Amino acid sequence: MRVNEKYSTLPAADRSVHIINICAIEDIGYLPSEGTLLNSLSVDPDAECKYGLYFRDGARKADYVLVYHHKRASGSRTLARRVQHSDAGLAARSARQDRPLPGKAGPVGAGEPEPPLDYHEDDKRFRREEYEGNLAEAGLELERDEDTKIHGVGFVKIHAPWNVLCREAEFLKLKMPTKKLYHINETRGLLKKINSVLQKITDPIQPKVAEHRPQTTKRLSYPFSREKQHLFDLSDKDSFFDSKTRSTIVYEILKRTTCTKAKYSMGQGEGRKKDSALLSKRRKCGKYGITSLLANGVYSAAYPLHDGDYEGENVEFNDRKLLYEEWASYGVFYKYQPIDLVRKYFGEKIGLYFAWLGVYTQMLIPASVVGIIVFLYGWATVDENIPSMEMCDQRHNITMCPLCDKTCSYWKMSSACATARASHLFDNPATVFFSVFMALWAATFMEHWKRKQMRLNYRWDLTGFEEEEEAVKDHPRAEYEARVLEKSLRKESKNKEKRRHLPEEPTNKWRQRVKTAMAGVKLTDKVKLTWQDRFPAYFTNLVSIIFMIAVTFAIVLGVIIYRISTAAALAMNSSPSVRSNIRVTVTATAVIINLVVIILLDEVYGCIARWLTKIEVPKTEKSFEERLIFKAFLLKFVNSYTPIFYVAFFKGRFVGRPGDYVYIFRSFRMEECAPGGCLMELCIQLSIIMLGKQLIQNNLFEIGIPKMKKFIRYLRLKHQSPSDHDEYVKKKQRYEVDYTLEPFAGLTPEYMEMIIQFGFVTLFVASFPLAPLFALLNNIIEIRLDAKKFITELRRPVAVRAKDIGIWYNILRGVGKLAVIINAFVISFTSDFIPRLVYLYMYSENGTMHGFVNHTLSSFNVSDFQNGTAPNDPLDLGYEVQICRYKDYREPPWSEHKYDISKDFWAVLAARLAFVIVFQNLVMFMSDFVDWVIPDIPKDISQQMHKEKVLMVELFMREEQGKQQLLDTWMEKDRKKAEPFNNHSPTPPAPPDSPDFPGGAL
Repeated sequence: MRVNEKYSTLPAADRSVHIINICAIEDIGYLPSEGTLLNSLSVDPDAECKYGLYFRDGARKADYVLVYHHKRASGSRTLARRVQHSDAGLAARSARQDRPLPGKAGPVGAGEPEPPLDYHEDDKRFRREEYEGNLAEAGLELERDEDTKIHGVGFVKIHAPWNVLCREAEFLKLKMPTKKLYHINETRGLLKKINSVLQKITDPIQPKVAEHRPQTTKRLSYPFSREKQHLFDLSDKDSFFDSKTRSTIVYEILKRTTCTKAKYSMGQGEGRKKDSALLSKRRKCGKYGITSLLANGVYSAAYPLHDGDYEGENVEFNDRKLLYEEWASYGVFYKYQPIDLVRKYFGEKIGLYFAWLGVYTQMLIPASVVGIIVFLYGWATVDENIPSMEMCDQRHNITMCPLCDKTCSYWKMSSACATARASHLFDNPATVFFSVFMALWAATFMEHWKRKQMRLNYRWDLTGFEEEEEAVKDHPRAEYEARVLEKSLRKESKNKEKRRHLPEEPTNKWRQRVKTAMAGVKLTDKVKLTWQDRFPAYFTNLVSIIFMIAVTFAIVLGVIIYRISTAAALAMNSSPSVRSNIRVTVTATAVIINLVVIILLDEVYGCIARWLTKIEVPKTEKSFEERLIFKAFLLKFVNSYTPIFYVAFFKGRFVGRPGDYVYIFRSFRMEECAPGGCLMELCIQLSIIMLGKQLIQNNLFEIGIPKMKKFIRYLRLKHQSPSDHDEYVKKKQRYEVDYTLEPFAGLTPEYMEMIIQFGFVTLFVASFPLAPLFALLNNIIEIRLDAKKFITELRRPVAVRAKDIGIWYNILRGVGKLAVIINAFVISFTSDFIPRLVYLYMYSENGTMHGFVNHTLSSFNVSDFQNGTAPNDPLDLGYEVQICRYKDYREPPWSEHKYDISKDFWAVLAARLAFVIVFQNLVMFMSDFVDWVIPDIPKDISQQMHKEKVLMVELFMREEQGKQQLLDTWMEKDRKKAEPFNNHSPTPPAPPDSPDFPGGAL
């Protein structure tokens, strides 16, 4: 194969830079002349080409599409321009050289002068022509279509012929199925009977897809090799490489193929020639792959085509339609996902995401059942809970101290009866068990996913994927190469300035010329971005992240002030019903404000995280994605959980006491927890934020925004060409329809919302046992919603091979470990579980919980109020109050050390800390034990992988033996043919030193 500078299989690190200026340039377009390469009169534009899925000949399939903008007179239609490219690279280059420069006379149509062109647009056209010529040299076949129903948009269809597919499959080491079939080891005995019963039971919920049926045989896979094509089943070459593999191969060629020449430097104005030497060097050394050309606006889009329509009459059956019916429909929500078909259509990376989401949703079922049982246990025992019964008993007549200064009055503890009873639903001994269960559930889920992942790797032939993964990891991004080029250019210009001021030595003139020439050949080979180059970006990242976290804290503080001021304002209301529901009103409104702020900041933080990652200029796409995920997760984690952390661990902790309260800004008194504790309020906060995010952000945004964008595109299209709108709807081609879909933006948003939900399910599950149930209901809808989005709303993404879910697995493990610690503190410090145990075993006189409420309350003499803080209406209850109660462990006013912290406080604190230590270490040990007991690789998969290796060795051994036998047979035949000739020869054999003897004297 011929290798040149435009088409090379060398690693990306050995190539030069793709782009100079990464910026979006307005897509203006141009009107190419009739002499342009790729343009000629075509056949009837309505000829049969299977709705754009194939070339004009109806035989060659369009594997990929490039889209660009061009100028066209609005009142007239240009002739259709469709021409196929072949391997005529030299002809393409000569045709490009004969093209007149912009501004000069040239043959345009019927001798009309060429319209004036924008220099930027002319540069884009020049780059497109060169790039498409280079693609033709690489072996791809192209066909252009500018006579489309979309005004000012041109399409280039790309087809990869068989020889190119074979060559690239060998380069990429794609594992393809061979002719060798082998039987998969089946379970025997009792396990076989259990599996058969389970298959019969689950048959109604299995998708009706061929790929989802249990397989008893499997084809042996081997990296494709052109020299060993006889090993592979090539009876049907059209289906040997499926559409997903073909588009992946074409995309690799598009990334690797470059255009190195440009009339003008991107970003320069018309006719500007400042620093001409620098621009010349940029034109010489700059290389532009498809990612760079898309970033600079040379092409507006690049995507593979969907297989066809997914609904409608007389629609040809295809994988997209099958996925729509068996996967993306809400009517099949109860069925398993056809993961193998998803992988076949979208690739392994997207297939792994939906497989992970399916496993996570399945694992939520037992967690939901246990959570419901815990909730029902609390409901059943609420009437037997002695502390809540004492709080509701009006005979105790406990008078509580005011909740705010002056405007609030004394109140009866029995008025908080409903809150106390509701708290027991979530604050009971069963929640401790549920916290332990969920910690073990998280560990089991992670292990189950690892085993499922290994099964998918085996089924999808990804077991030897590390080598190609390393190659992809080292592929530099276009932005990184641009920065490296700019750095090398600055470095070279500085060296020139130094040489200019130094006297030249005649003896070294030739050496200097050689050095200068060599410097221009590989300008960027030894130049890298160091930490000094990235220091401004790192500093900006650090400052921005700290600032964003500070903004989140400031908003939470603002909501706290709102709660305090609103509670004080409502306390002055004359209506008794308003004053009795102050806590509920303030909590509900504050949580709604928090929810709205969280949703808005989530969108803002996502954009900021992407911008911060861009200015870091990571070298590879993998590094870019991991840094983006880390920043986005950090900001969104803080944004989503800060209000919950406040209620769980800070509210009511730093209040002070009556007569010596803590104030914010010397005006607002810190909030107190209800007599039943803050756990009920934490439950309300968690449930509203979790349900609100799932309903509004995850579902409403995902449904509403795409529908709105699609409607806007429809109106815009109708406004641009109202007369042709009906014709467009009837005769639109596949590549035109796909262009109007939304581009695929990656899986990061999908993973992010699920990871945040996983945090809600695990981090504070002690306060909200129903969280797994709501997550399960959401995910049942989420799977079908995401599937519908991928099938109907998005362009088909490029298939990417992956053997795991990447950094998301580490984040899940981190959240699972953090959940153990947080739940230990929630049970110990937020709930009343530990104070009840301490009272029961240390202070109870009869071994029951009678008297617990009175034990947790301290007394305060109202005469000790600070000036200006006593209630304005001390007789609001109808009698004069001398002693009021407040929740704390302090000495009474008649004690020698009145209002000091009592010994009971230290006893409870010691018990709380001891519980945290014991709970955390015990659950961590149990989680690690589960991790150790469950093997990462299932035993049957390990045996099958070993069997594949043995079969592969046997296959090659038989092949070598066959070759050796064939060679021996040929040698035997040659020897037998030579024997009669030697037997009938009249002349004796020549002596060794005779000239007639082979190898003898000459």
